[in-house]
Parts: sequence; structure tokens; C-alpha cells
Amino acid sequence: MAPAAASGGSTLPSGFSVFTTFPDLLFIFEFIFGGLVWILVASSLVPWPLVQGWVMFVSVFCFVATTTLIVLYLIGAHGGEASWVSLDVAYHCTAALFYLSASVLEALATITMQDGFTYRHYHENIAAVVFSYVATLLYVVHAVFSLIRWKSS
Repeated sequence: MAPAAASGGSTLPSGFSVFTTFPDLLFIFEFIFGGLVWILVASSLVPWPLVQGWVMFVSVFCFVATTTLIVLYLIGAHGGEASWVSLDVAYHCTAALFYLSASVLEALATITMQDGFTYRHYHENIAAVVFSYVATLLYVVHAVFSLIRWKSS
């Protein structure tokens, strides 16, 4: 028996077992909260367009990459190779770092909003900040458990 199979949980799941294994179950929540950030930032006004551009880039990039990874895992494209575990770690660590920077910048932009913005836009930005930090937490947790899986493979 191969060492990866003997350690249990050190290989990537394929098929619908993606929805039953941890941390891969977090893909669903990353998808949902990342989509919410994308929608809220796209519909809100931010005092600094460069900040909104970065937050939009991060949310769209992570949304598309998460969707791509979950589809690849569902069809079993990884074939049980260890290099995919490294890819999983690299992606989730990068996504966590990106989302952390986007969350901090979005919070800063929301705090500095002036009187020229309506209450609705301010509340949309607050919701975007909250969902962005939730997405950051999800990516960090997924990255930590992916690192544990990578270490044991």
C-alpha cells in the first residue's frame, strides 16, 4: 500500500466525495461568499477606484479559480498525483493572502467614505467587507488544512 493511501486523507478526493471531505467541503462556502463579495463590490460605490479594482480582481479571480478547481476535482482530473496537492496548497495560500489584502483595503475604503455617499452604498460596502473577511477566513482555514494534507503526503 502506498504511503499516501496509508496515512488517510492525504490525497485529493475525486467525484462527489469532494462534498464530504474536509477541507474540500469549504469550496462550496468559498464559492458562495466569494460570489457575494463580487456582487456587492460591483454594485457599490467606493471612494478609491483602484481599491475597487483590486477587490474585484481578487473576488473574480478566486471565484473562477475555485470553480475551476472544484470541477477538476469532481471529474478526477488530478488522478491522485501528489503535484495536485502542492497546487491546492499554492492556490489556497495565494487566495488567502489576496483576500486578506482585499479585505483590508475594502474596510479602509468603507471607513473613509464621506458624506457624498448614500446610506445604501455605505451598507453595501459594509456587507462587502464582512463577506470579504468571511471569505478570507475560509481560504485561510482551507490553506492550513491543505498544508497539513501536503505535509502528510
